[in-house]
Amino acid sequence: MKIGIIGAGHIGSTLARHFTKAGHELAISNSRGPETLAELVADLGERARAMTVDEAARFGDLVVVAIPFKDYRDVPPDAVAGKVVIDAMNYYPQRDGNFPELDSDETTSSELLARHLDGAFVVKAFNTICWDKLRDGARQAAEEGHIGIPISGDDEAAKQEVDDLLAEIGFDGVDAGPLGEGGRKHQPGTPVYGADLSSAELAERIAT
Repeated sequence: MKIGIIGAGHIGSTLARHFTKAGHELAISNSRGPETLAELVADLGERARAMTVDEAARFGDLVVVAIPFKDYRDVPPDAVAGKVVIDAMNYYPQRDGNFPELDSDETTSSELLARHLDGAFVVKAFNTICWDKLRDGARQAAEEGHIGIPISGDDEAAKQEVDDLLAEIGFDGVDAGPLGEGGRKHQPGTPVYGADLSSAELAERIAT
């Protein structure tokens, strides 16, 4: 699969390592330009390349967004139309500024992204796990103790695609429900945020 990653911070670059190791072709981007990613791409190997945000979005059959939430409108809607988009972002008012509709719980950050990316299939995932656990916590299929990753979205096929990708890189997807209702269960401040639970423990906590 071709995967585009928008955002080369801890989460984006760690996912890039997992995806290239799993054999996927990858394009990674940041806000500062491809030339600033030369060292990372060299480390990732021949399956990876640095691109602009727009190019990475167009390159990927699936696209990961892992940038500060305040910049979510930088993702080009036409470049991801019809694609699965993994939302790994979190809303932090102290960093992102205040979004009244989020502060009032009128909607969620993922729903705002989905509204911006009309025509894409947004799935929220990878937003609860600490980056070092994402780096070090992968378990191969035969091993026990897989860390659960909550996923939420409104399209079942898109969620299944993300679940399959999670399994491929050594984690267990746990369905939290639709993008709005489910996303609220694994946003910052919830019992599962940063908890890095087993899939069974995570499923139990999401169900309560």
